[in-house]
Amino acid sequence: MARTDNDTWDLASSVGATATMVAAQRALAHREGLIDDPYAEPLVRAVGLDFFTQAIDGEIDLEAVDPEFNVRRAAEGMAVRTRHFDRLFTDAAAAGVRQAVILAAGLDARAYRLRWPAGTTVYEVDQPEVVEFKTATLAQLGAQPTAERRTVAIDLRDDWPNALCDSGFDPDQPTAWIAEGLLIYLPPEAQDLLFDRITALSAPGSRLATEHIPDITMFSDERSQRIADRMRKYGSNIEMGELIYHGERNDVLEYLSGHGWTPAAQSMRDAYAANGFTFPEEQTIGMFADLSYVSAVR
Repeated sequence: MARTDNDTWDLASSVGATATMVAAQRALAHREGLIDDPYAEPLVRAVGLDFFTQAIDGEIDLEAVDPEFNVRRAAEGMAVRTRHFDRLFTDAAAAGVRQAVILAAGLDARAYRLRWPAGTTVYEVDQPEVVEFKTATLAQLGAQPTAERRTVAIDLRDDWPNALCDSGFDPDQPTAWIAEGLLIYLPPEAQDLLFDRITALSAPGSRLATEHIPDITMFSDERSQRIADRMRKYGSNIEMGELIYHGERNDVLEYLSGHGWTPAAQSMRDAYAANGFTFPEEQTIGMFADLSYVSAVR
């Protein structure tokens, strides 16, 4: 179903299901020993979407979904992505930053799995149902945050900066922000508003990590549709072309540069090489060859 201005979701539907998809890939990357995320798999199982539980159980052959894809490729791609955003937080912590914000947190378990310095507060912002589900599930698992974790249960289309400050956030202190896998699910003007709001809340020394995808039509092209059709045979109903917002949008690096940030970008190929992997030019991940991982300092 196509997006609407006031649509809602949980972790088994619409945009929420893509958070479960990411967690499933993180579970595979954890199993391959490429990242440390012991919470990804139990969170995916708790959501209960058959396609993803079967995928992590090996009951779905990923090469049957796409002949150019397999578990190792899925794990490496997610490891590259996860390490980029992990590094933003660990580097910021090493520089003395003690406030972190995870926007559209979904099933992100960084508040539980990263080693945060004493005195760090991690804020997680997402829709109320998503926040409640993850908090309750991790509590049932006996998981304990490794920092002070504060949840901000609000839609990013609403006044989340005010809600964040009401939760104890201090805009006069430097902050580490991540907007991981988020921008394509925002209308172009909402992407700008997101960065405007982050900037307004960011004291000097703040840091930000996100990604830049110059052409999002790949999420709705013929190849993407073919993969979605194959996934549907195994019970998936994710249609990326319907979940993202199309239309021309501002270049992330240029926008941040014009708003007081000093951004840097690492191409997907360079990110793979930096992590000791070979970029699979002809594999499914090759669709993302033009993606770059962005980090910025204010």
